[in-house]
Amino acid sequence: MTTERNGVGAELRHWRAVRRISQLELANLAGTTQRHLSFIESGRSRPGRAVVIRLAESLGLSLRERNDLLTTAGYAPVFTESGLDEVALRPVRAALGQILHGHLPYPALIVAPYGRVVAANDAVEVFTEDASPELLRPPVNMLRLMLHPEGMAPRVRNLSEWGRHVIENLRARARRSPDPRLDDFVAELAGYVPQAPVGPEHLGFSVPVRLASADGELRLITMLTSFATATDITLAELHLEAFLPADQATAELLRIRAERHRTGGTATVAWPG
Repeated sequence: MTTERNGVGAELRHWRAVRRISQLELANLAGTTQRHLSFIESGRSRPGRAVVIRLAESLGLSLRERNDLLTTAGYAPVFTESGLDEVALRPVRAALGQILHGHLPYPALIVAPYGRVVAANDAVEVFTEDASPELLRPPVNMLRLMLHPEGMAPRVRNLSEWGRHVIENLRARARRSPDPRLDDFVAELAGYVPQAPVGPEHLGFSVPVRLASADGELRLITMLTSFATATDITLAELHLEAFLPADQATAELLRIRAERHRTGGTATVAWPG
């Protein structure tokens, strides 16, 4: 019985527990038998590379997690991880820059794991207004900027309600892909959000953030977009966070701010490298 067999079996049991899925359910999803899966988990059978990939896909693992499972099973990783500044991703960077520019005069960002901003358009200046310079040093962490008492938080009129929504989304992500680093980050952010009782009118879904600005209150809703078919870990872990006006008054204020802060009509793209 090899270490690799023991390792991959334990990992499969771990992920089944996290996903709350039975051996039979996973076996059916992966196109194998419960008996075979049982043998793999107990270390009595070494899964082939294709079987490991099917199991990882059926468990809904991220590309990084799939690579880790393959490594544990004794196979080489199959998904690449490119640097954002590499030539191979130049067309992707250009396309994302066009998306950011096209979303003006509304704010939009490209965000990496743990809230790290890798690109943004000019309209995100609405989030940095009066923020501490410490929070604006690259690489900027958008989640920390939004909830920190020296960032956006003092200007968020519904911080307890909106901040709770942000925290719960992160906790759901941590439950789906357990990560001590993410747990620590969530604990930090939760410490910035004031507690508030859940009243009878609580609806339990996203509400617009009510953000005070020098031009008046803005009401913004968020749209998240990810690369669902990416086969590169870097791309798969990025998402576009686009903010939209929740009312006509906000749309007009953002238009006015864009005119005032015009910098030549191009999106600011802060790609690393």
